[in-house]
Amino acid sequence: MNLDAAILRLHPADHVAVARIDLPEGTVLGPLTVRHAIPRGHKLAIEAVAEGEVVRKYGQIIGFATAPIAPGDWVHTHNLGFGTGELALDYAPCRECRPVEVLPPEQQATFRGYRRADGRVGTRNFLAVVATSNCASAVCTALARRFEGAERDLADFDGVIALTTKGGCGGRLGEELVLLQRTLAGFANHPNVGAYVVVGLGCEGNQMADFLHTGGLIRLDAGPEERPPTFLMQELGGTQATIDAAARVIAHMIPQVASARRTTESVAHLVVGLQCGGSDALSGITANPAVGAMADLLVRNGGTPVLGETPEIYGAEHLLTRRAVSPAVADKLLARIAWWRENTARHGFTIDNNPAPGNKAGGLTTIFEKSLGAVAKAGGSPLVDVVGYAEPVLAKGLVHMDTPGYDPVSATGQVAGGCNLIVFTTGRGSCFGFKPAPSLKVATNTPLYEHMEADMDVNAGVIMDGAASVAQVGAALFARLLAFAGGAASKSEAMGLGVEEFNPWILGCTM
Repeated sequence: MNLDAAILRLHPADHVAVARIDLPEGTVLGPLTVRHAIPRGHKLAIEAVAEGEVVRKYGQIIGFATAPIAPGDWVHTHNLGFGTGELALDYAPCRECRPVEVLPPEQQATFRGYRRADGRVGTRNFLAVVATSNCASAVCTALARRFEGAERDLADFDGVIALTTKGGCGGRLGEELVLLQRTLAGFANHPNVGAYVVVGLGCEGNQMADFLHTGGLIRLDAGPEERPPTFLMQELGGTQATIDAAARVIAHMIPQVASARRTTESVAHLVVGLQCGGSDALSGITANPAVGAMADLLVRNGGTPVLGETPEIYGAEHLLTRRAVSPAVADKLLARIAWWRENTARHGFTIDNNPAPGNKAGGLTTIFEKSLGAVAKAGGSPLVDVVGYAEPVLAKGLVHMDTPGYDPVSATGQVAGGCNLIVFTTGRGSCFGFKPAPSLKVATNTPLYEHMEADMDVNAGVIMDGAASVAQVGAALFARLLAFAGGAASKSEAMGLGVEEFNPWILGCTM
């Protein structure tokens, strides 16, 4: 069998190659004989590795041999492990930071978006119904259902969306509640939201006044005309009375929201959340590097890609610190990595509890390997800032937001921070939308794309097939991103997905 057609060696220093196709036991590949059947995307040993020694892929350490590995062996969970979990990484802050020449405004790509009063630009135009706590969530859901379909008669209106939460009731003002308030406020004040109302029960921990002030939605001295419409169920007489009262107000607000019109805007107004879920071993070879190429185009045009999922950059964080714009930015990232190490240890597990079973079935063995592939989404631009969960993303250029690796929680933080689009790669087939931000889904391999084409917007598997380069797919993703920003429906939007994925990060204990 032709060696190049069967396996892919990603770096000269690698001990393993990636199987392009299923390799049966006994397959002869030049000087190698496959000693065990190896599924497509999984790792084939091309060099001997002694037990306890490092194993490299992408030219980087992906783990330690837990048994002797011989050329031709299948390398996976039976002979590759996390080791101590501590790598001697060379962080070298700023050493590889190369400034990007951002195009002048007149040369930047454009899209048709909704310009808001504060200068931000939305890619969609929703009216949001925000619940301060789980106690008010049923009312918010009922209100969204009452106005379901209103968008069909209004060209510049995308509908009423309910932002519900399972938190907000017990407890008192503290880190967890402030985090929830910041997240909810980020959605209420999002550029893709033309207006909002807030519904509360009345006695919950997330008090209406605290939420509005702490979330930054109104000033302490705000007058009545500056306050958003708010509804407290205990004051209004219960569930149905609140639904009726809020519905009357929303009915008057919808025409005002729908009066907005798209205008031609620079790509510099795009803030794009980068996500990967249901990853496989091809994620770091096809889709994620293509998203990285797209992210670099975005930065060159003045825009902002936002990386997340901090536990899924663990073991690859040095690739970001080396291109941080300052030691302070590198230190912010390393501080978040340290927090995650401490947090996982506090709960009795390690960061290597990620990858998930589906990731492993797709050929990913350790968190180091998964992280090296995930970081490829960030491209090669300088890291300009690191922000906390759901904090506003204000810098231009590549930003990292500290989020968990769980996709809905991570995307919730990114959108709360201002991301007006999401790009989401998958190798196993995650089905994902995210209102109010359109979600562009990217398949890592052609069989997945063909099997789940109704969910996938772009097939990055053509890279592995040899039909296109990473740069070509990156350019195609950038073009599709502009189309979605301008109103074209992603496949998840066309199916109505994206409400259930709203999932604020819940910290601490429940009292």
